[in-house]
Amino acid sequence: MMTTQQDSLSAAEAAPGVDAATSGADSAEVRPTPSAGQWLLSLQRRFPLVQVLLTVAVFAWGAATMPGFLEPTSIRSVLVLCALAGLASIGQTLVVLIRGIDLSLAGFIVVGAVTVTRFSDVPGVPLPVMLAVAVACGATAGGLVGYMCHRFAIHPIIVTLAAGSIAVGVTAVLSGGGYGAGAPGWATRLSSPMSSTFGIPVPPVVVIWVLATAVVSVLLHRTLPGRRLLATGAGPVAADLAHISTRKVWVTVYAISAALAVLAGVVLAGFAGNVDNRLGNPYLFLSIAAVVLGGTAFGGPGSYTRTTVGVLLLTVVSTVLVGMGFQEADQQILNGVVILAAMAVYGRERRLRDQV
Repeated sequence: MMTTQQDSLSAAEAAPGVDAATSGADSAEVRPTPSAGQWLLSLQRRFPLVQVLLTVAVFAWGAATMPGFLEPTSIRSVLVLCALAGLASIGQTLVVLIRGIDLSLAGFIVVGAVTVTRFSDVPGVPLPVMLAVAVACGATAGGLVGYMCHRFAIHPIIVTLAAGSIAVGVTAVLSGGGYGAGAPGWATRLSSPMSSTFGIPVPPVVVIWVLATAVVSVLLHRTLPGRRLLATGAGPVAADLAHISTRKVWVTVYAISAALAVLAGVVLAGFAGNVDNRLGNPYLFLSIAAVVLGGTAFGGPGSYTRTTVGVLLLTVVSTVLVGMGFQEADQQILNGVVILAAMAVYGRERRLRDQV
């Protein structure tokens, strides 16, 4: 009798362990294997695979249907257009990553363009000094925009739209209402598809864009200031609790965005030749479309590398549309449709719904 009770007690004590082991084995066995769709979705979150495939498909379509599309001159022209849009989109990417938006980009592009076309021959003042002053003024104005948005909790759309209008107005007053006869020769050579870089048949603006892409990517993901920027966008409250000055981040990012827009205006002036107060308008909406289409969400996740993919896709699509006879208005409609479609797709993710 005693032996039977001891055996029962031993079996009861051993049962939980057996049950746990059995439960662990069962849970390991029933763990679902990711489907192909889930795997592709996970890959898409890490890399803009769909955008790359679309770019390749549209490029192949243009090569098959448009004579001369693969000519070296045509390829270099497409690369120049990509570089111009890419340089104009750097600041927009950084601003979107902190949950902002920069509608003053078009105005500061005009500031940079007018500086090289109107103020390049001011007596006693070298052009590099004028450019330095223009960049400093743009950075100061951009920093003030970032401070006002963060300090008074004003939506960036309002403040940046006002700042862009002010920048264009001040430039018109200082230039006496004129925009200059044309860009200097060095600015034209910088963005000409027929120019070369150190004997290599690649336009200098394309080389600048490639270098800028590498520098921005490293600074954004491999440095402390870049990680603070990403942390500010991902969770402002958590960033404040981690002793990150989110206000300083906002001021710095908007200052950088404005300064880069001024420099982009210098290159765009060389490409366009003649300058007016509407020079930056196409690149404003193009930069927003490229950032959103590339997959960078408001507040992250995202990167400038994704923006470059969006730039490539939009430029190739626009080039093919122009070759097929579509007008600029059609391209503007396309940009709007792209923004809405990308927002609809990325906004379906649970962690991003409150940001769209």
